Parts: sequence; C-alpha cells; structure tokens
Amino acid sequence: MQNIDGENKMPDDLNKCVEFHGHICPGLIYGYRVAKEAMKLMNLSRSVDEEVVAICENDSCAVDALQVLLGTVVGKGNLIINNFGKNAFTVLSRSQRQAYRFSRNTRYDYKGKAKSEFDRLEAVVAAGNASEDDRRNLKRLKVNDLLARPFEEIFTTTEMPFDEPFYAPLAPSEPCGICGEMTMASKMMKLNDGRQVCIPCSKKSMK
Repeated sequence: MQNIDGENKMPDDLNKCVEFHGHICPGLIYGYRVAKEAMKLMNLSRSVDEEVVAICENDSCAVDALQVLLGTVVGKGNLIINNFGKNAFTVLSRSQRQAYRFSRNTRYDYKGKAKSEFDRLEAVVAAGNASEDDRRNLKRLKVNDLLARPFEEIFTTTEMPFDEPFYAPLAPSEPCGICGEMTMASKMMKLNDGRQVCIPCSKKSMK
C-alpha cells in the first residue's frame, strides 16, 4: 500500500472510511487493514444483510472501518462489541462458514525511514511541548507506516472454529405500562403488579 502524502491519492475505500469516521488516524488504519485482510482470506464483499459478522473486543476508531468495508453495523445486528479494551477483532462469514480472529501484536514500534523524526515527535508529545504541526506530522508518520507494513507485523491471524452467531432478534413494540413509550417487547420488564414496562421505568420503580 502506498503512503498518504500530498502527492499520493488516498485509496477510494480508505477515503470512504475517512469520510464516515471524520478524520484519518492510526486507529482507523488498524480497522482498515483488518477488514482488507478478512476480505482477502474469505473472499468477502460488503455485507448487504448479516452475511458477515464482526465481533470487536473494543470500541475504538478501528470499528468504523469495519462498518464501512464489511457492512457490519449495529443496526443490522452483525456488529457485536465486547468491550474488553483489547485490540482484537473476529470476522465471520456465514456463507464460507469460516472465522478469523485478528489480534494486534506488541506495542507499536515505528520502523519507517524517518525513525529519528518519529522518536523526536514522540518525545515532544510526551513532554507536552508538541505543536499542532508536530501532532499532525506524528499522526502522518504512523498512518503511512501502518499502511506500508506487512499485515503480519501488525496483527496475528488465527483461524477460529466457526460458531455461527444468532441472527438479530426481531420483536414487536408495545407501549410501556408507565411512560407509554413504544418499546421492543423482548426488552420489557414485568413488575410485581403485572405491568410490562421499559427498562428505565423498571429501574425507577425499584427506587
């Protein structure tokens, strides 16, 4: 993959990730690289429904790239976030009946040609003396390095047993017995008096 500089055009699929996320950053690149690797390994295209499922062990910037490239989103129920704070992502293909887990390797270590400049910028940022240009240049160096580096240097890839997740549950909505707001029936709680209420109202009734 090419570097992102003033003279180099950003790949179209990465540009879509940036437009969705709002800016380019190292975290987004982690997700971009994972999504591209998963697509290559399992011959995936963007999921129209729930053909592809992503299980993310964090809620970082990386997740947005998975949403854009893999079509794994909260609204369809094929994006599952188990927020363990771990830089790990599992991608499953229902049609291929395959699953791969991608876990980030050891702490980030810059390996580009401008290592001395990277170390200088890291030092001024850590000392709290960085200018906006310093921060911008540090981000650029990280982004370019992550795009150029072989995937196996960034993530460990493990093929997992295929354990097909349930499809997103569907249920009718009913009015809450207290506030009257329409609520998914399967998410409602039953009070001692028999009323079916939403979760916020059930909590209030316990006070």
